[in-house]
Amino acid sequence: MRGTSGASLAAAQERFEPVLRAAGAEALTLGEQLFAVVEALDESGALRRSLSDPSRAGEDKAGLVAALLGRFDGRVIDLLSGMVRSRWSSEADLVDGIERLGVDATLAAAESRGVLETVEDELFRVTRVLVGQREARQALSDTSTDAARRRALVDALLGGKVDPVTQALAQRATVHARGRRFVPTLTWFGEVAAERRRRLVAMVTSATVLTQAQMDRLAAILERSYGRPVQLNVTVDPAVVGGLRIQVGADVVDSTVLSRLADAQRRLAG
Repeated sequence: MRGTSGASLAAAQERFEPVLRAAGAEALTLGEQLFAVVEALDESGALRRSLSDPSRAGEDKAGLVAALLGRFDGRVIDLLSGMVRSRWSSEADLVDGIERLGVDATLAAAESRGVLETVEDELFRVTRVLVGQREARQALSDTSTDAARRRALVDALLGGKVDPVTQALAQRATVHARGRRFVPTLTWFGEVAAERRRRLVAMVTSATVLTQAQMDRLAAILERSYGRPVQLNVTVDPAVVGGLRIQVGADVVDSTVLSRLADAQRRLAG
């Protein structure tokens, strides 16, 4: 998010972080309630418009939140009341912002138990396991199939093998993907986890398995470039032939052999 919505989300996150730290494991419940609000707003255009209408008084919108969510945790009501008082560029941005805070709350629950890094790693590993399983990826992203069936598939894949927070996020990625596909949604969750650990995520594709020394050197180079710690998520793809493809956010550094050949061909053609 950028502009007005980005500033509103940043302000909400700043207010919510102390609440999450104090909540500990209860942050998981706060996340579940925020996700429930996202689902309600996705289903009701009238409600989205009512809560994001810039011409409507902030206190009026906050009163609507309190009336609708009277049985919710007071911390969630306070958060959402503050959010609807703020200005958002679009009604979709408001809903996206609430979803982001739901993800933050869910991951904060893992953080309170000291397993945030584990959850981040598990989310990445799930995406890697699915690389060669096209049918499974399609089934988990197919919103035309029954949601309970998709959730059961996630449980069959992950049940008892990952942290409960990882499993809860994976379930959400298939049941409530909000127009996204399963693997990109998990990737986003992993990026949020890395951000909570104040680390950037570098998606690295290599033709061969990197040694620990090579990974340490690469991490050091990227950390110097970006000025903050970097989490390397490495995928081995023999088709790369040689070199590395590194993506950090929107930045892509492609030094693979295939990339250099393609560049040479473009120059010859030009």
